Amino acid sequence: MPRPRKPRTCICPHRAGFAAVFKPAGTPLKDLDLVRLAHDELDALHLCDGQGKTQEEAGDCMGVSRGTVQRLLALARRKVAEALVSQKALAIVGAPGDINAYPCAEGAEESCHGAAGETG
Repeated sequence: MPRPRKPRTCICPHRAGFAAVFKPAGTPLKDLDLVRLAHDELDALHLCDGQGKTQEEAGDCMGVSRGTVQRLLALARRKVAEALVSQKALAIVGAPGDINAYPCAEGAEESCHGAAGETG
């Protein structure tokens, strides 16, 4: 039996319940294979590649170890590359029970999706 999943802290501009699909233009979604990217994988990708944080800094932001960030980052990069190179749809999805698994980081409420005054 696997260990229980540790809650991650989301500072990426998405939240639980958010789902999006990115696909090649001109091809109906029903004709494409789907690659699923989890919220925590997107978070690791956003923090390390998008914001330039080290894996240790990203781990502190997410509330997980550097090793976990390294694993999430490797998975995310592999999935994004597969979707781009193989012309597959990329779906951002949450795991069961993710609804409350991504609270805003303390002091970072203004950076959370849906914060007052935020657009888009």
